[in-house]
Amino acid sequence: MAIFQYTAQDSNGQAQSGTIEAPDRSAAISAIRANGLFPTGISEAAAGGGKAAPAAAAGKPKGKGGIALKMPKFLQGRVKQKDLTGFTRQLATLVNAGLPLMRSLDVLKKQTRNAQLLEAIDGVSESIKGGATFSESLTAYPKVFDNLYVNMVKAGEAGGVLEVVLTRLAEFAEKAEKIKNKVKGAMIYPIVVLVAAIGITAFLLVKVIPTFQGVFNDLLGGADKLPAVTKMVISASEFVQTQGLSILLAVVSVVVIMKVIGRTPKGAYAFDSFKLKTPVFGTLIRRTAVSRVSRTLGTLLASGVPILQALIIVRDTSGNRVVAKALQSVHDAVKEGESMTDPLAASGVFPPMVVSMVQVGEETGAMSDMLTRVADTFDDEVDNAVAGMTAAIEPALILMLALIVGTIVIAMFMPMISIIQSVGGGGAAG
Repeated sequence: MAIFQYTAQDSNGQAQSGTIEAPDRSAAISAIRANGLFPTGISEAAAGGGKAAPAAAAGKPKGKGGIALKMPKFLQGRVKQKDLTGFTRQLATLVNAGLPLMRSLDVLKKQTRNAQLLEAIDGVSESIKGGATFSESLTAYPKVFDNLYVNMVKAGEAGGVLEVVLTRLAEFAEKAEKIKNKVKGAMIYPIVVLVAAIGITAFLLVKVIPTFQGVFNDLLGGADKLPAVTKMVISASEFVQTQGLSILLAVVSVVVIMKVIGRTPKGAYAFDSFKLKTPVFGTLIRRTAVSRVSRTLGTLLASGVPILQALIIVRDTSGNRVVAKALQSVHDAVKEGESMTDPLAASGVFPPMVVSMVQVGEETGAMSDMLTRVADTFDDEVDNAVAGMTAAIEPALILMLALIVGTIVIAMFMPMISIIQSVGGGGAAG
């Protein structure tokens, strides 16, 4: 018998550590799981009670001689969601077709082109060969397979429905990516127009207006005879030319300060709260967050993940600290044996319709179905909000660009008309 040191998480997501006696590493992992814990790292203690050998995370790939292999830093980046979704979908299809898990992973290794994902698949395969479960092997690559992915796979293994869970994971990722791409796509055109407006305005103020200013000074003998709108535009041009560097430094300073403040807990919470309250984008952000939370929680519950553990996962993947705080309140209430409905309603984050659907789900025992319906409803609302926002922003930006450029053009041509009229009048008098 050997003694193993381990780190693990309980059903509430709290870290645990300790030692356990077992014949080998696989038996130790099984014993840890039997105690209701999810192992995240395990190593055999050195003989004589000395310091343990370097711990390899549960499921970490090993080379010859049992030496743990560490992925290079440049390979530890996050895999693109598109690649991970494709891998999950293909793995679900292969497992559902009756292929053993190891055979399925070997097939996908030959098809994978992404270096980070290939490294992870190879490591997971080696770990499974060493006696670890699929979910335990995934924990060695947290930047590839997040907590949501690992826990759903774990639930699928426990219930013997791994192929079903993998299919749900792929569908979840595809729908989430679809909403994300719609929001991004809707913002491309407004951003392009805004950048063009800033660029055109800067060019006119820095290059064009100074040339006209010299002409006006020569022909009119000074700025006193210029129209008010022309004086205003020339003053703006002079300010940009003389204070351009100061303006750039001020903008950079504001961005840096906001980044620094955003890294603090209070600052990040304040920014996330502000995002939810902005007039146009706040509604879209709120609906997107509600859809994401509902779909994630519904998928986890449908896959057999315990409610407390599912709430922690959803909290950590919500993407908004205000929403995360609301979910923490829900978790605490459920932990005390209370209903989810009251803390959801008290948070002010979730609309009444969501609260009502959750209440129905609790009363009927069909929580996952209710949450999925909520997610589908809010996905449609996000689509409508994106379409409405695009329809409103595009003409507004075009109008703004036309107003700025038109003002500058009029400001430059009004003195030219006066000059032409004075020259024409002088010629007629002659």
